[in-house]
Amino acid sequence: MKKPQSLRKIFTVPLLLAVLSVAGLVIALAGDGWRDAASWAALGAPVLAVGWAMKARRR
Repeated sequence: MKKPQSLRKIFTVPLLLAVLSVAGLVIALAGDGWRDAASWAALGAPVLAVGWAMKARRR
């Protein structure tokens, strides 16, 4: 049987992805130029995380 994990360990990555997503949305509304690239990167991180998790789960 696996050892139970702490709440901090369970929710660290999802909370980080949520903060990154909100930051990406706010940056996208703030302006153009470099902010567009930053918002694409911030909003693409959760998509990449889901792809990585799906690939890791199939193994």
